[in-house]
Amino acid sequence: MQVLEGSDARASLTRSFNEIPVPDSVLARIEKTFGEALTPQQVVERILADVRERGDDALRDWTERLDGSRPEALAVSADEIAAATVEPELHDAIRLAIARVRDFYGQQPAHGFLNHGPDGALGQLVRPLGRVGVYVPGGLAPLISTLIHTAVPAQVAGVPDIVVTTPPGKDGRINPAILVAARELGIREVYRVGGAQAIGALAYGTASIGAVDKIAGPGNLFVVIAKRLVYGQTGIESLPGPTETLVLADDSADARHVAADLLAQAEHLGAEPVLVSNSRELLIKVQAELNGQLEALPEPNRTWARDSVATRMKVVLAATLDEGLELSNLYAPEHLCLLTRDPWSLLGKVQRAGGVFIGEYSMEALGDYVAGPSHVMPTGGTARFASPVNVRDFQNIISVVGLNEATLRRIGPAGAVLARAEGLEAHARAIESRLDDGTRIQEPDGSKIL
Repeated sequence: MQVLEGSDARASLTRSFNEIPVPDSVLARIEKTFGEALTPQQVVERILADVRERGDDALRDWTERLDGSRPEALAVSADEIAAATVEPELHDAIRLAIARVRDFYGQQPAHGFLNHGPDGALGQLVRPLGRVGVYVPGGLAPLISTLIHTAVPAQVAGVPDIVVTTPPGKDGRINPAILVAARELGIREVYRVGGAQAIGALAYGTASIGAVDKIAGPGNLFVVIAKRLVYGQTGIESLPGPTETLVLADDSADARHVAADLLAQAEHLGAEPVLVSNSRELLIKVQAELNGQLEALPEPNRTWARDSVATRMKVVLAATLDEGLELSNLYAPEHLCLLTRDPWSLLGKVQRAGGVFIGEYSMEALGDYVAGPSHVMPTGGTARFASPVNVRDFQNIISVVGLNEATLRRIGPAGAVLARAEGLEAHARAIESRLDDGTRIQEPDGSKIL
């Protein structure tokens, strides 16, 4: 285990959001599938262009080619949704997660304001988006929680029309847990299509799938590229890439918990676990725990986690916890876990993070499911300027200006001066035309137009 300190640690944790690294295995799979060497972006561009041109037929062809099944009916029927069942324990967990996420976002201020004062009225209208598409990954496992953590904030925002796209299995069916969650959420539109082709359908619309105002939800490399390419045609909530967790721990932390929290994220493909501590002894203990807990994981989780730990894990020895927090703010992690003697005393110093998980009873893994806040959080350093999925992601904010004559006379001349400073004479004249009977309109040289 290489331990970084000082300037080496800062350099290792300094990053910007660039192209997502492409493993050689992905490039090899692309060449095998397409018969030529293509970049992921070239693959996505081909798929999006085809979906835009051929609609449903392209969706069926690409689903057959990439997912191994050809869905003649892209929409999941109401009967199939109604008939879906899961074990009672899982069903109860789905209901609990929905309730807790809904309760959390129900507390987020989501309304506008309109202030009437001496100047007239100024305010904001807040209106829900009309139609939102939720992408739910389903390649390795059905991400039930992603559906809940994305759809519920949209529902709280008041979005009337939410649709779900998710890849089918080899048998052409959608995992019943996804359908049960959709039913519990009251979502009636579910489509058996995934990957870049699903993003294209949501952005451009097809005969079966109506275009949406915004696409939300994480996905693999091809989904993220597709979301980036269709932005402008439709909105996107973010470009969530490989997950990351930074654990800040001191000598009071239980090495078992630290290792468990790191591995909980490391088992995601492409994940980047980061450990920062001011205790070298703890780092040594965590290394031993990581080795033991890795071996105890079943396959393929063990292989996925081992790859993340071996190739992308960063271990940093900080002089103090304050320095550790400075490094965390520099890194801007998706998840920041505080496993220290007094974690609440550090919260005020957190400046950049998608979410903060405080103390040993608030593990990030719990946040992925039933804590309350959405687990769709900014990655790749974008927590410097982006936020987790929330109610505002699914609303339009419209400015309202309704000033009175007295206010126009008081502030209008300054507006005209600014307009002329920017070379926009018509702007200035539009203001001055209301200030009197037109006698105050002036040429740029100062002479009046009567």
